Amino acid sequence: MSPFHTKNTLRTDELEKQLSASLHLDEFLQENQDQFLTGELRELLAELIQKQGISKSELARRAHMSDVYLFQILNGRRTPSRDRLLSLCIALGCSVNEVQEILKQFRYNRLYVKDRRDAVILYGIERKWDVAGLNDALYNAGEETLV
Repeated sequence: MSPFHTKNTLRTDELEKQLSASLHLDEFLQENQDQFLTGELRELLAELIQKQGISKSELARRAHMSDVYLFQILNGRRTPSRDRLLSLCIALGCSVNEVQEILKQFRYNRLYVKDRRDAVILYGIERKWDVAGLNDALYNAGEETLV
């Protein structure tokens, strides 16, 4: 199963109702263990790298990070910041939906169109800009760049 998704997914509001109605937390957790986000970042990235068909060195180059830093992420020794994770997603050619799922999966704030910086990032992802192009757009908009 893809680390993006859970099986037999309930809507969040349905799961919240079950949690509120539950008398015992441990029973709720046991009964709904297939509803929780699963997977590790390195598994997810490995799947995306394979899907894209690029080398890890090429991914590091596209994401504007060192090979060493990327290998540390892939080995589970480092957790990238939200911006570094966004750079990896962009370098992997992820769709907006995939990026949002990845951010949610790893408990980062999802991109929010009412946030000016996030709006620039969303615009660039929709248009399949590379990291350098997106950084230029962020800079020109007076926003902090990704890397």
